[in-house]
Amino acid sequence: MLTAYDYPTGLIVDRAGMDLCLVGDSLGMVCLGYDSTTSVTMEDMIHHCSATSRGAQKAFLIGDLPFGAYQASTEQAIRNACRLMQEGNVESIKLEGGRVYKERISAMTGAGIPVMGHIGLTPQSQAALGGYRVQGKTASQAMHLLEDALALQDAGCWSIVLEAVPAPVAKAVTDRLSIPTIGIGAGQECSGQVLVMMDMLGIFDKFLPRFCKQYAQLSVEMARAVEQYGKEVTAGSFPGPEHCYPMPAKEEDAFHEALSQWDQRQV
Repeated sequence: MLTAYDYPTGLIVDRAGMDLCLVGDSLGMVCLGYDSTTSVTMEDMIHHCSATSRGAQKAFLIGDLPFGAYQASTEQAIRNACRLMQEGNVESIKLEGGRVYKERISAMTGAGIPVMGHIGLTPQSQAALGGYRVQGKTASQAMHLLEDALALQDAGCWSIVLEAVPAPVAKAVTDRLSIPTIGIGAGQECSGQVLVMMDMLGIFDKFLPRFCKQYAQLSVEMARAVEQYGKEVTAGSFPGPEHCYPMPAKEEDAFHEALSQWDQRQV
C-alpha cells in the first residue's frame, strides 16, 4: 500500500503494481505545506481523491476522512463518507480512532460504506497524544490498542492501519484479528505495509520519520534539473532547433515577404 495525491502519483502507484492506494490527509503536509493534517478539509480530500482516481484505476482506492468530518455525529460521518465515495471516486474511506468510534463505524459499515480503521499514532489527534510519539510502549497501552483493534473489527472494519506501534504489539494485534493490518512504523509482522510516497521518494523535505526508508532522493534530482533548465535558458542553448516547430520553406518565404510589405506601410 502506498499513498498518492493526484493523477501523476496515482499512475505511479498503478504502474508499480501496488495493491492498495491511500489518498491520505498527509497531503496537507506533503502537498499543501500545512504544519499538520488538521487543516485539511473535505473539499481538499474530494479534489485530491478525484484526481488520484483518474490515475490509480487498478489499485483499491481509499480516501481519508479529514479532521472534523466525522467527529460530530454519526450522521455527519455517513454524509461525508458518502461524499468522498461519490465525488472523490474512492472505494473505501479511512478514519482515525479506536473504540470510541465503534458505534459510528458500525453504522457506516451497516450503511454499506467500507471502512478502514487507523489506531496507534493518529496524526489528526497528535496534539492530544503529546505529539508524534510511539503508542503502545507500556503493557497497559498495548492492551488498550488490542482492545481498540478488536472493537474496530467488531464494528465492521475490513482492515486497520497500525501506526508507530512497537513491533511485538503490532504482531500480537495482527495475530488476534481476522482482518488484515497495514503497518507504518509497526514492524514486519503486519499483513501489509504503507508509506507516504513523498517521504519514501525523498520529495518532502521538512522531516523524515524514523520508520521511513527512502528509496530515492528525487528532490535533489528535480532541483538539479530545474537549475540546469534555468542555466540553458539564460545561455540561450534552450530551446534548440529540435524543440521548435518548423514552417514550410515556401510559407516562410511568403511570410517574410508579407512582413516586409507590412513594415514598409508602417513607415
